[in-house]
Amino acid sequence: MGEMVVSALDRSIQALVKQDVALSNEVIRNDARINELHAEARQLCFKALLTQQPVARDLREVLGYLHMASELERMADHAVNVARIARDVADLPPVDAVGGIARLGRQATDQVREILVALVAHDVDQARAIAARDDRVNSIFRRTVDELIRFISENPDHAYRGAKLIGVSQNLERVGDRVTNLAEDLVFLETGETEELG
Repeated sequence: MGEMVVSALDRSIQALVKQDVALSNEVIRNDARINELHAEARQLCFKALLTQQPVARDLREVLGYLHMASELERMADHAVNVARIARDVADLPPVDAVGGIARLGRQATDQVREILVALVAHDVDQARAIAARDDRVNSIFRRTVDELIRFISENPDHAYRGAKLIGVSQNLERVGDRVTNLAEDLVFLETGETEELG
């Protein structure tokens, strides 16, 4: 599921940069499979809760995975939102700020990849380090939105396109926030302590 989410994010950004409607549609179509995997993960967690009656670490693990699956599914929803916007603006002339959006997308997607590796390795220190880098995502987000606001103010006839691209930026920034949530889940799973990493 995590690999599919990373792919959806990568491809949604490519669709935006390349103005590729077919790729946008592919990301949107493939979301159904991610939703199926999310439902499957939920069912497995609920089955474990009902049949195994886990306690202590086992209970934390099941509840942690339940929440992690939901966070990944929401990341996929953000990728779909980006793909839909990419499709909406595909026929419009490109905007320089798309370069900032591509950087934002790469940073957010890299963090998703890294947190998935940390989850598999149960690496709490790495999770904390990844969450600490969310400042990079936020910084690129702010610069990109500022650039888009300037673009809109200087080109009021293109306000629709600029507003749509601000929407893309917001979706990608939210992916970074969800990575931090996954890092917090991992810390809780491994230590039993709730730690605010954002």
